[in-house]
Amino acid sequence: MFKKILVANRGEIACRVMRTARSLGIATVAVHSEADANARHVRMADEAVLIGPAPARESYLVAERILEAARRSGAEAIHPGYGFLSENEEFAEACERAGIVFIGPPASAIRAMGSKSAAKALMERAGVPLTPGYHGEDQDPGLLAREAARIGYPVLIKASAGGGGKGMRRVDDPADFAAALQSCKREALGAFGDERVLVEKYVLRPRHIEIQVFGDTHGQCVYLFERDCSVQRRHQKVLEEAPAPGMTAERRAAMGRAAVEAARAVGYVGAGTVEFIAHQDGSFYFMEMNTRLQVEHPVTEMITGLDLVEWQLRVAAGEALPLRQEQMELRGHAIEARVYAEDPERGFLPSTGRLLHLQPPEQGEHVRVDTGVEQGDEITPHYDPMIAKLIVWGADRAQALGRMRRALAEYRVVGVSNNVDFLARLVDTPSFAGADLDTGLIEREQARLFPEQAPPPDELWLLAALAELAGPAARRGTAQADARPSTSAGAAAQQADASGAGSPWAAADAWRLNGRGMRRLALRHGEQTREITAQADGDAWLLRLDGSAAPPVPSRAESDAGGELRARLGERHLHAAVLAAGERRHVFLDGRCTVLSVVDPLHAGGDAQHQEHSLRAPMPGKVVAVSVRAGDEVEKGAPLLVLEAMKMEHTISAPRKGVVAVLHYAVGDQVPDGAELLEFDAEDETGAQ
Repeated sequence: MFKKILVANRGEIACRVMRTARSLGIATVAVHSEADANARHVRMADEAVLIGPAPARESYLVAERILEAARRSGAEAIHPGYGFLSENEEFAEACERAGIVFIGPPASAIRAMGSKSAAKALMERAGVPLTPGYHGEDQDPGLLAREAARIGYPVLIKASAGGGGKGMRRVDDPADFAAALQSCKREALGAFGDERVLVEKYVLRPRHIEIQVFGDTHGQCVYLFERDCSVQRRHQKVLEEAPAPGMTAERRAAMGRAAVEAARAVGYVGAGTVEFIAHQDGSFYFMEMNTRLQVEHPVTEMITGLDLVEWQLRVAAGEALPLRQEQMELRGHAIEARVYAEDPERGFLPSTGRLLHLQPPEQGEHVRVDTGVEQGDEITPHYDPMIAKLIVWGADRAQALGRMRRALAEYRVVGVSNNVDFLARLVDTPSFAGADLDTGLIEREQARLFPEQAPPPDELWLLAALAELAGPAARRGTAQADARPSTSAGAAAQQADASGAGSPWAAADAWRLNGRGMRRLALRHGEQTREITAQADGDAWLLRLDGSAAPPVPSRAESDAGGELRARLGERHLHAAVLAAGERRHVFLDGRCTVLSVVDPLHAGGDAQHQEHSLRAPMPGKVVAVSVRAGDEVEKGAPLLVLEAMKMEHTISAPRKGVVAVLHYAVGDQVPDGAELLEFDAEDETGAQ
């Protein structure tokens, strides 16, 4: 076994590899960019080496810097994780030339399967059924358009060298093909350094099912059952589960044998995934092979009880696979949800910022969280915005689904927009709960996933108010408990400190000499503002919401430093959490998060972000395309420019019909969050500007 390995990645996969390596007594070396100098994977490692600036193309994608870090640190092997250089055959060859073990398949296997086009040609010769499409080397845009017409719309354009939904677009109309092709090529070049694409028939209502395979240097190759990864948005997986619902033993064996044969055809060694598009009737087409460990590998680990990273390390060290095919056992059901810093309400735009509060659910035998960040860390615009992977296990799918619901209800994230509430709605949809799965599930369930926002219930406003009232008292009590004086002199000194916890000037309990004090709070949610008045009544409060007594009896609450709130509203006892971030109050109640804002009665300003005649950047990024010039007349929805952030492209469209007045940025410019991109003169209802 190795004494020291270098992990050529970041985030949760780097932390995952380091955790397994540590359990085997292997020392670890982290590499990091300037942006990741204090990242969690750096803090976990035994050593860390700076390899360049924040952009991945100047750090994590520079093979020579990673190899130099391995040489300097004395690492015997390099684990590439997934993404970045994990499927780069030139990097695997460079490791071999340097005498460093690449913990992955041989370069020849990566070359054969790393190109989707080459892999499909190989599978075609082997007689594996393929999705109709064009997988050739000729990348002339005119030829690709003609091939799309031959295949028949809708078609799917896909980057030949990548995955993860990057460089991928569904096209339904021939008029949209050229623009989609350009976008795919740009995205593929930025993410994988290769702009080549293939074009395939888009299968309606397909399921995405993949088989985990593993090979060793002793000629053994096995499959570790399947995963269903059908629930996707923008061709990127959101939920994964194993085993696939409705999979028969016969079909599982057939797909497993096909996957093993595909791996054997290229002399595969290590962990890999053979992906299939499956029809609702169970028939399937080979789609691609990912020559690396997948993001969703934990669900396979949960149903097999195996550590796939440990298998990778042992196989790379020359050991034989620990188990034969007939020894593999499938037990129970596992589901994984990807927790992202993104805003589902705004087209899943990535979100950046500091994780002011991060509280995952309690982990144990049935609940697991793989993450590369901790509270206080920052989500930057340079990399994938994943916060964590949440994985649950149950004896059957129903139990796993129940545990996922509860775990999501306990997940609390403050500081960045996130998809936790969206995931909670997603696992509750009839389609997912009933295992009616296909890659269009999210689009099909739009009404349930993005319902009209109902106003917050009265108790939520009151809980937020009680948290404001209880917070200072709770902090004061903690301070007194932590610094209780043992002498009268100490007590006198504490009382003399007007800024200390024992000072009466620090009290916020509305006490008055000649009667009851009154507190007034104003809170806002969207366009709705409500006022809460609170009158002290012993250790409780008499509350009124917009002038009405609510509830009719005194209310009380206890709040701790972590925001946990146990409150009594009338006869109801509620458990919630209220977390402050500036003027915002994030109220977690019944498994959902609602954001209220504290209204400053002295503030008379308006919303500085609201400007009818400008368009602002929804996130920091780089301008990669501009479709208009100053003076151009455009229709509502027309593309204006394209921003690239976190390896994905986002098109900024015209909000209404109008004229582009001024462009503030050009192709190649870096744009900060909220920057005014252009000035836009919109027409009113009568057509006047």
